[in-house]
Amino acid sequence: MNTHSKSLKIIKCRGVILHEDKMFVVRHGLHRDFYTSPGGHLEGEESPKECIEREIFEEFGIKSEVGKLLYIYQFSDQDKSFLEFFFEIKNGVDFKNLDESKIDKNEIFEIIWVSKDSDIKILPEKLNEDFKNGTLGKNDVQFIK
Repeated sequence: MNTHSKSLKIIKCRGVILHEDKMFVVRHGLHRDFYTSPGGHLEGEESPKECIEREIFEEFGIKSEVGKLLYIYQFSDQDKSFLEFFFEIKNGVDFKNLDESKIDKNEIFEIIWVSKDSDIKILPEKLNEDFKNGTLGKNDVQFIK
C-alpha cells in the first residue's frame, strides 16, 4: 500500500522577512530547538498569498507587502505531509519595532532577528544556507524536499 495515501496533507504559507541584513524568525514552542519564518495553515478557499497576508496580520497586527514566491518546501513528519510556500515580505522595516503585546502568544513562543553569522538553527536548512551566503531571493523559485 502507498504510504502517502494514509498521510494527512497540510499546506502552510510563510513570510521571509529581511531588514538590514537580518532575518525575522519565530519559535513556536518552548521545546522546539529550531526557528522558522512566521506563517500558518491555508484556510478554506484562500490563495497562498491571501494566507500569508492573513497569518502575518493575525500574528503581528501588521499588513504585509507580499513579494515573490521564494521556496516550496515539502516534508513529512510522522503521519503528516507538509507543503510550505515561502514568500518574500517586502516591508521588513515594519517588523523592526514590533509591539510585542500584539503577538499571539498561543501561536508564537519567541521572535528574534537573526544575523548571517548566527548559529541559530533555522528551518528549512536551504533557507538558512541561502540567507547566510547572501543568495536568498536571488534565484527563481526553489523546490526543497
